[in-house]
Amino acid sequence: MSGALTDRKKISLGTQPITLRTFRSKNTTHVFAASDRPTVIYSSNKKLLFSNVNLREVTHMSPFNTASFPDSLALSVDLNLTIGTIDDIQKLHIRTVPLGEQPRRICHQEQTRTFAVCTERSAPPLPPGPQTSGWGSSSSAPTQAGEGSELGLVRLLDDQTFETLHTFPLDAQEISFSLISTTLADDPNPYYIVGTAFARVDEEEPTQGRVLVLRVEEGKLALVAEQETRGTVYSLNPFGADGSKLLASINSRVQLYRWTERDGTHELVPECSHHGSIIALYVVPRGDFIVVGDLMRSISLLIYKPEEGVIEERARDYNANWMSAIEVLDEDTYLGAENSFNLFTVRKNSDASADEERSKLEVVGEYHLGEFVNRFRHGSLVMRVPDSEIAKFPTMLYGTVNGVIGVLASLPQEYFQYLQRLQTALNKVVKGVGGLSHEQWRSFSNERKTNEAGTGSQNFIDGDLIEAFLDLKRDSMEEVAQIMETNIEDLSKRVEELTRLH
Repeated sequence: MSGALTDRKKISLGTQPITLRTFRSKNTTHVFAASDRPTVIYSSNKKLLFSNVNLREVTHMSPFNTASFPDSLALSVDLNLTIGTIDDIQKLHIRTVPLGEQPRRICHQEQTRTFAVCTERSAPPLPPGPQTSGWGSSSSAPTQAGEGSELGLVRLLDDQTFETLHTFPLDAQEISFSLISTTLADDPNPYYIVGTAFARVDEEEPTQGRVLVLRVEEGKLALVAEQETRGTVYSLNPFGADGSKLLASINSRVQLYRWTERDGTHELVPECSHHGSIIALYVVPRGDFIVVGDLMRSISLLIYKPEEGVIEERARDYNANWMSAIEVLDEDTYLGAENSFNLFTVRKNSDASADEERSKLEVVGEYHLGEFVNRFRHGSLVMRVPDSEIAKFPTMLYGTVNGVIGVLASLPQEYFQYLQRLQTALNKVVKGVGGLSHEQWRSFSNERKTNEAGTGSQNFIDGDLIEAFLDLKRDSMEEVAQIMETNIEDLSKRVEELTRLH
């Protein structure tokens, strides 16, 4: 042994000087990095991992262990001394906030440092005799809430303490379906915008709803404007380069509103709409393009023509997918999840010469996830290392009905091909439980389409399988490395780098 240090790794932990101190937690030694982004550095499965600390800036840390404060840390934060303990060190920390109601939608507003949470709870039985209750401001909405009906609420929470600051009640039988935070037109005020529907027992599909524009004033939600709709407001999004308009999907219609001021009051004014969906559950804008996820008719692409003031269909996927979530990956590629636990991507044929080809969205990726996805969101849950190659990979989070939070990353072609070769090598070495085929499991399959050949996913990589390489026995690692025509050390470095995406 030469004693030389090799395999140097570098990670950015903030912009201020860093102080490193060791401490012990549950009989294990860890390192505390005190800086403007305090971090705990720890080892797991022979890998160096980093966990954020929920403090804004720590200048120094010292272990602190007394009878009153066992296994604690003393931290200097600004002008204060804080004594606390470290929870179980893990990459994802979960804190449960009891609401006592069924949460339906949640949204964060950075300007007011609040969360808005749309909730629902069962209404108490009414006493005998005629009853009226002013749950909201709409005089045309029903006001009778009978036994067993649901009450919709919008709760305002502090984003640090999660304390309920205010509760805004909806009308009787009114339930929230969509919620966003945005600014509109030249109005600098941030607004929470809620889309609702009136769930009446005698209607198969709601025929009435509202768009509510709420503003946080002195820790309370105030109603600034409302717009009645002929159906459920399933989705809301700011629209336009300056976010001056509001895009909504209402039953089978995609509706565009503009935000205007008249006589000192603001209001939403319908501008144009497009009919062509069975139920337009999701809308995601990108420039003048609008991606629509339909209940039964997969994904379609609309375009807004401001000169003519119309919305027209440009292309669609003609497969009969029942959509559960959609998102835009880039200008030409769109991601969808459907009710048979599959993911797929489609691409618009902008370069096609024939109109018929340009009117079709081409399916370019398919993957059986095995989870029912109900939301995609651009973002990441981990710190990005500026000097790392993977820091340039755009990532997206997804949430499922089983409580799973997952990560999708868009990979460069060269990196994708390398991981695809690794995935093939792992499938040759690692055998599925009970002899089940990994390719068969990841093949797109639903009631209308099945990959009989079981050739696996298309243009998707199974990250869980890739990271399983680090848990293999040494001889299995050697076998995979031989297939890849490389050594275990280089292969481990590439896979470990990939783990920092989540």
